Amino acid sequence: MKSQQISRTKYVNHLFTEPSDEADELCQRIWNGQSSQSEEITEAFGIKLTRRDLSTLSDRNWLNDQVIDFYLQLICQRSEATENLPKVYAFNTFFYLNISTKGYDSVRRWTRKVDIFEYDLLLVPIHLEAHWCLAIVDLAMKRIDYYDSLLGRNKKCLDCLKNYLTEEYEDKKKETFGFKGWKFSLRRDIPRQTNGSDCGVFVCKFAEFASRRAPMAFTQQHMPNYRRVMVYELVEKKLL
Repeated sequence: MKSQQISRTKYVNHLFTEPSDEADELCQRIWNGQSSQSEEITEAFGIKLTRRDLSTLSDRNWLNDQVIDFYLQLICQRSEATENLPKVYAFNTFFYLNISTKGYDSVRRWTRKVDIFEYDLLLVPIHLEAHWCLAIVDLAMKRIDYYDSLLGRNKKCLDCLKNYLTEEYEDKKKETFGFKGWKFSLRRDIPRQTNGSDCGVFVCKFAEFASRRAPMAFTQQHMPNYRRVMVYELVEKKLL
């Protein structure tokens, strides 16, 4: 794991990003263009984003799994390239559905090429029918936190991830995972959503801020700008 003495770099202090004119123009071309909705706009991490996918970032549309998976991979990419940031691994949007409904065996082979215990943070996007949430396993700080922009309670998620760590450690390390000193929290001290459509954007920003251990000082009013900036980041395949 990387040192937790995270320097106060631009990554920590840079809380808010305004969309540039270029970003605004890009959004207009993608959202209002006459091309097919199935037109591929960008591809990376084995994920293709079409005009339809990126249009989920317009207005008050709900983000889809493709956009969230791609964005979380951008976070991991930045972590890998930046020395002073925590080392981050992101599970895809189907991970929690599988582990919570089918059990550990359904995802056991998903990490056959990676040791998740070498990371500082594990990002777990969670889709609850019509609502996105996020869980973060902080291996460096020994805690699991649940982030729900509507402040919903989901102790089942904390228990599920605790069981996953136990089984994954036993399967990969042939040892018992120790939870001494760990904390488990349904976070209440977080930015709150005030509409019915921005949960996916909140999930992405919870993950992005946590990935650089920045204070989560954003609010609902930042969501329109975040949506536009995210389109630019996804197309450029790099976080601003």
